[in-house]
Amino acid sequence: MLRILSIDTTSEFGSIALVQGGEVVWESLMHAPEGFGQMLFGRIAAALESAGWPLGWIDCLAAASGPGSFTGVRVGLAAVKGLAEALGKPAVAVSNLEAVAWHGTAAMRAAVIDARRGQIYGAVYDAGLNVVSPEVVAAFPEWLRALPAGDVQLLSTDPGSFRAALAGTRFEQAGIGTAPRALAGAIGHIAGARLEAGRGADPASLDANYVRRSDAELFWRE
Repeated sequence: MLRILSIDTTSEFGSIALVQGGEVVWESLMHAPEGFGQMLFGRIAAALESAGWPLGWIDCLAAASGPGSFTGVRVGLAAVKGLAEALGKPAVAVSNLEAVAWHGTAAMRAAVIDARRGQIYGAVYDAGLNVVSPEVVAAFPEWLRALPAGDVQLLSTDPGSFRAALAGTRFEQAGIGTAPRALAGAIGHIAGARLEAGRGADPASLDANYVRRSDAELFWRE
């Protein structure tokens, strides 16, 4: 049975999970408004100890690749890359929007995350987590208007931020579903399915999925 260590550090609410044979055997939410750099490896060690897993048991490592905090994304990917290289194991990067959609139940699932500055990160997936509408950063009303026709399930880890904006739209009655803040378990599930399909990656090939340019790029002037 595959044993996977997965982490999400893309926002101030992160998580760590241990997934074995497609089942989450341990998961913990982390809150780090100042960032995860100083605490992540200690929390990983605590997770392994709590589950009674030696580090050598891990068959695959997985991390949320974004979108989200630029520093947070880099911290998580660097940790997974380093551990995977040291252990000689494959690594998988998973969009946290895809992890949100994993918690849905409909044939089409629109995942949305607050991107701040009056914008959201959003994407639409089918039940197999294939991309229907690609990941974008946009104003929420604009994104809603661009969603595919038909029954689409909205999902977010913080639905309260978006409910008021649904008034007067086709989603007003259906509302928006809640995905847990702890996404590491879903990331581990997705990573396991990819690995079994032969899509595990060389750790060096893992890349961030920022969607929006960094502040340095946005505000740079010649």
